[in-house]
Amino acid sequence: MSSTHGPRPLRWVKSTYSGGEGGQCIEWAPEHAAATGELLVRDSKDPNGPHLALTREGFSALVEFAKHHG
Repeated sequence: MSSTHGPRPLRWVKSTYSGGEGGQCIEWAPEHAAATGELLVRDSKDPNGPHLALTREGFSALVEFAKHHG
């Protein structure tokens, strides 16, 4: 027997790395990361826009880049 239900929608949450002023916010999908090891990141101002799919190493590099150049 197969399920007729499609994949569950992603739950996006605001990253603790986001600014508190509301203009520089990123969101990520924690359940997806836990299940797959792939970190999905998107701009909270454009929830229907594209997102990045990163490895843990890629996400760490993005955070370091933002700390030094953001």
